[in-house]
Amino acid sequence: MLKFSRRDFLRTAASTAVAIHVIPLRDALADLQTAPQNQPPNWIRDGRIRFRQDGIPKVTGNKVFAIDIRARDMPGWPDRQSHALMLRADRIDRRFEGVNDTLLPGDLRADVIVRDSDVQRDGVSMTEEDFYGRLLLPTGEAPRYLGQPVALLIYHDYARFRRAKRLLQFNPDALSWGEPVTPPALDPYGGARFVRVGGETPDAPDRFSPLADTLVFADFENGSPWPAPDAQGDASAQAMAHAAILRAELDAPPDGWAVYHGRYASQFVDPAALEPDNGNAWYDADSGALHVVVGTQSPFTNADHIEKMVESSRFALSELHLHPGYTVGYGQKEHHVLPYYVALAALYGEGRPVRLALDRYAHFQGALKRHPIDTEMALAVDRETGLFQSFAADLRANGGGVKNFSPSVGQVAASALQGIHYFPKSDITVQVEASRAPTAGSMRGYGTLQSMVAFELLVDEVAHDLQLDPIELRRRNLMHSGMKNTQGAIPAGTMRAGELLDAAARDLLWTGRIERKQQFEAENAGYRYGVGVSCVQKDYGTGAEAALVQLEITPEGELHMRHVASEIGCGSTTSQMLMTKRHLGRYCDHVNFAVTDWPSLPLTSNDEPYTMSQDEQDEALQDPHWVPRITSPRSASNSAYYFSHATEEAARLLFDLGLWQAALSIWQEGIGGGQAGPLAVRRDQAEWREGYLAAGSLQPLSFVDLARRAHERGLITGVTVHTFNRWAWATAEFDVEGTPVTGSIDALSVKWGNGAGPAKRRLMTDAGYAFQPRQSVSYPPVQRNNASVVYYAPVATLVELSVNTGSGEVQILSHKSWMECGNMIVPELVSGQLQGGIAMGIGHALYEDLPLYEDGPGNGTWNFNRYRLPRARDVAVWSQEGDVIAPLSTTDPPKGIAEVVMIPVVSAICNAVYDAIGERFHQTPLTPERIKEALS
Repeated sequence: MLKFSRRDFLRTAASTAVAIHVIPLRDALADLQTAPQNQPPNWIRDGRIRFRQDGIPKVTGNKVFAIDIRARDMPGWPDRQSHALMLRADRIDRRFEGVNDTLLPGDLRADVIVRDSDVQRDGVSMTEEDFYGRLLLPTGEAPRYLGQPVALLIYHDYARFRRAKRLLQFNPDALSWGEPVTPPALDPYGGARFVRVGGETPDAPDRFSPLADTLVFADFENGSPWPAPDAQGDASAQAMAHAAILRAELDAPPDGWAVYHGRYASQFVDPAALEPDNGNAWYDADSGALHVVVGTQSPFTNADHIEKMVESSRFALSELHLHPGYTVGYGQKEHHVLPYYVALAALYGEGRPVRLALDRYAHFQGALKRHPIDTEMALAVDRETGLFQSFAADLRANGGGVKNFSPSVGQVAASALQGIHYFPKSDITVQVEASRAPTAGSMRGYGTLQSMVAFELLVDEVAHDLQLDPIELRRRNLMHSGMKNTQGAIPAGTMRAGELLDAAARDLLWTGRIERKQQFEAENAGYRYGVGVSCVQKDYGTGAEAALVQLEITPEGELHMRHVASEIGCGSTTSQMLMTKRHLGRYCDHVNFAVTDWPSLPLTSNDEPYTMSQDEQDEALQDPHWVPRITSPRSASNSAYYFSHATEEAARLLFDLGLWQAALSIWQEGIGGGQAGPLAVRRDQAEWREGYLAAGSLQPLSFVDLARRAHERGLITGVTVHTFNRWAWATAEFDVEGTPVTGSIDALSVKWGNGAGPAKRRLMTDAGYAFQPRQSVSYPPVQRNNASVVYYAPVATLVELSVNTGSGEVQILSHKSWMECGNMIVPELVSGQLQGGIAMGIGHALYEDLPLYEDGPGNGTWNFNRYRLPRARDVAVWSQEGDVIAPLSTTDPPKGIAEVVMIPVVSAICNAVYDAIGERFHQTPLTPERIKEALS
């Protein structure tokens, strides 16, 4: 098992002696910013923040996005900006013969052309080529997919770059092609099967489930991808035996069952992030330093992979400075490939900074897409009760030309398909195909948009056939608290989707829909009116969520934070500054975000949390510095719950180990134990009121006074924590100064204040912190990976719309959503996520679509002039409502809602269109052409 110290990797990696630093762009440009990374001026009024922490820099045009950065903006860089143009294949039916230089007159020839032969000669190779694809297409080979990179052209002045780009872009002769080829058959990227057979009752032990037994993975090398069924065989064979019985029963159902079949197809979608993929980088050959500015959701991974890409090359690499800017990616900038081409361009930039910034055409051609998924289902329902009895589904996704996250997206789509519903038994398969389409990968929804919408449409069909109210059918089949999902895992906490359905059922939009339909259609000739409902719940997290947080108190009473969170548009840099208030009575004063250099908490990891065995984990635990994963990318709606948990644990420990001790030392001063002597003082009495710590009738103490005392007495004034979650939290016990300390963390370092004595100072050898070895640690078992989903956030949506029977156009009249998300950190951010997600869902339901192959974005001619996004008039911006139900308690944790908010509006629209015109659609988007065809 490969092990390496992240501190060693980031500072002096033994193999390459590369010092790697990931530095937030705002820190790199500190001298250009109007304000430091502190609380913005006038940020708080009446105890509430007034705007996002990152709001002022964004709206005032500060250079916080990577796309705005030029060489002259970066301190220490040469003021000589070069520009790179990426050329991509727009066909796959012939062998690539090279760039057609004859199109460019002599003065427009590139200063540098980077080809596959160059990177092969120089030893530069794409990290994890199976995941990302190879860097450049070799001469003499046919492209594997449309949009595959073939060369980088570098120009040392902008005017020549622009002129050359005009000549090459959209020019079918820009590349030379040789003899025709027959594209080879491509093996699928992966497949999985979730088989569960419950017990006699929902709370009885399962007869078989992925969590208790196994998740079956496809094998495409031996004919059938699935093992042969054998009730006496290994776990996979037993799964297949249960699946065979289940499917045979659906083919010949018992009396009283009705079996409903449905097939649904979702389209190929672009993320349409308003910041196209981009970056700017400079390689200083004299010092061996590589500086990279890029928009990304996974800076930790980018730094690691760029170092590995270069480590065996002719390019000496002594330092790597990665500067992630603010970005908005909707998942698309998570493990996307462009940062590696930005670094590649710099290596060949002849000592000059090189900017590689895609225009919208190039972004459409090369950016990750949403997987189109075909979903075929069979649902057995008891005709008398309306209860679901059995379910089978087969999902087929198109992953495009490179694997990327396709197998994972497929598994998430399958495991989340059931939404809010309970199945006594189920067999769900997924297979992700490879194709010549542009690559699909991570995107908001991560497969669940496609699969849950499909099932929600089937539920409405069942309700219509059984003559049941669609909300009532959903209520009868709810997954209640303590029930198991299709993986056999019990979801976390109370399942509250039923409360959302109840709210929707009481709403006038639902109760008065029949009368409104009659009135609307009587008053609007040629228009049909409909109302549709949908309710889903989506997981958040990945099953391998890890975070690091450092909190430190200054002698002057300021609170400083270092955090792994980076800003990708969801407001995490705002919310994490607020999460300290519950335990420390104040928001953070100063924060460094996007931090991956953690010398205060030296950890080791093989960073393979999904593939390691239980034995490997048990062996690794012999090292007290080992954790399953250092940190997670910024994705999977992970900031609200997982990152906040880490921040709160750090704040709690800093209070318990430092400020509470400081408070006791003040209260107990004087004869007879001071003012505290006559009282029974307990930790659970502590509470913060208007910035003062109170406990019982004791004197309230300010944060400043507590900070001063903690430093004077040499108490703990800083903590660094690491957290890990595998669908349950890792927990550990530590001995800190002889006191047992427990928490939902797996690593801890502490720092004593300025008054600490020599003995304590000798312990603070890790960037001023003292590592605290675990006395014990409990990690969730590796088998829990098969749970796939346990943390859910639900949303219910009603949509009213009209259909123009002449044009086929759909007009959203209004929509209303109900959400359950625990305690909101910033209500305004939740509102923004809901509104933005609904707009994206409306786009998916009605407008957005891309051809997959030669006529699609891979040919480089697509832009927003052809790709229809919803506009303000399309999303009922002035007639939308959103309600958030109250949390269960003051400690009900916040939930990740960034993805779920976009899903139910899609199926609600489809169901509303059926209510309007009596025609069901099994493919999105519901374009006017499809609606007119159905009406004809």
